[in-house]
Amino acid sequence: MVVKNATVCDVNGQREVDIRIEEGVVIEIDTDLHCDETIDAAGLYFLPLLVDTNVRVQDSSLNAKNIKDLSDEALAGGIGHIVLNAQSTPAIDNEIVLEFAQNGLHDLKGAKVDLMLNALKEDNTLSNIAILLKRGAVVPYMSTIAKNDVAIKIAQYTQMYGVTLFCKAEDNSLINSGVMLEGDVSSKLGLAGIPDLSEVLHVSRMIEIARHFNIKILFKAIASPRSVLLIDKAKKEGVNVTCEVSIHHLSNSDEACKNFNTTAKLNPPLSSKEDMQFLQEALRAGKIDILTTLHQPSSPLNKEVAFYDAAYGCEGLKDAVSVYYTKLVKSGIISMQELVSLCVKNPSKAIGQSAGEIKVGERVNAMLFNPDKKVVMDEKLSLYCGEELYGKIEQIFN
Repeated sequence: MVVKNATVCDVNGQREVDIRIEEGVVIEIDTDLHCDETIDAAGLYFLPLLVDTNVRVQDSSLNAKNIKDLSDEALAGGIGHIVLNAQSTPAIDNEIVLEFAQNGLHDLKGAKVDLMLNALKEDNTLSNIAILLKRGAVVPYMSTIAKNDVAIKIAQYTQMYGVTLFCKAEDNSLINSGVMLEGDVSSKLGLAGIPDLSEVLHVSRMIEIARHFNIKILFKAIASPRSVLLIDKAKKEGVNVTCEVSIHHLSNSDEACKNFNTTAKLNPPLSSKEDMQFLQEALRAGKIDILTTLHQPSSPLNKEVAFYDAAYGCEGLKDAVSVYYTKLVKSGIISMQELVSLCVKNPSKAIGQSAGEIKVGERVNAMLFNPDKKVVMDEKLSLYCGEELYGKIEQIFN
């Protein structure tokens, strides 16, 4: 098969070339290639499939069906590799649950699925990180509800095994008392707010742990501008920390919670409009390393209730590439090449893998993306439901 006249875009930039594919492998990249089986891709992007390291299964309920459904949905949305968030039910904090989850990975025909381990057990004591890493978990995950002595032990294991620590910065005493960002919108709605200090305080703490132990930390789903500044400053000082932000926090503010819209009840909570604009500028300036759909689907039973009682999260996999393209690329915030780095190269690097380059000899994990076609988001529990988006996936090669 030859894909002709495509605009190949990967971490190396854009070029208009033909791609010869045989048995799922890129055999040749050149101009004026010929074959009996040809796809004319003029005007289309040939892009690597995306990687997302922060997604959850339905209602965070860990079972084989939910994993399969998630894998299929991810691939249909242009995401070829996902890492399940460790905060599931049951949590991946012991060998039995890890093996149970791994059994659900057999014979998947959608996106590749990897598992992270929860470094904290339900009682906030340390899980068996060494065993879980040896048995196939790709990275450890911790919430900063961990006490200092436990956090230090987790850092030592991270140092020992040379992996990246996925860290959710949050303060247990503050997140339990609120349901959205503390600010003008929460006051008008009469809802208890969560101060952004809940995140900032613990980002600062974990930066110092990363500095002391010389470990890699990826801060998951950052929402506060102050956190981004602290992480960026630490990077310039040589601390090995990186920053992940969700597309929702880049394109929505806490105003989306008006009328008690439970689809906008996210963890971390959506920021103010000013903070959202700051995050966009931070992305433009290269201060954000990784993007995520923060896909956290819930049954209507858990969403169509009072805001206070509703589950956190929204859906984000359907038309994910179209959302990224519309909100970030077409709007001029970043280029398509930068999107590939943020959504393929950097998240892969965080789990010790390499992706984002389309080259001869590699398996083809790519898509043909038409930037001129429009789609209407019809996913009910998506923040973009009813919106007209730019870009449509024409074909997936996997």
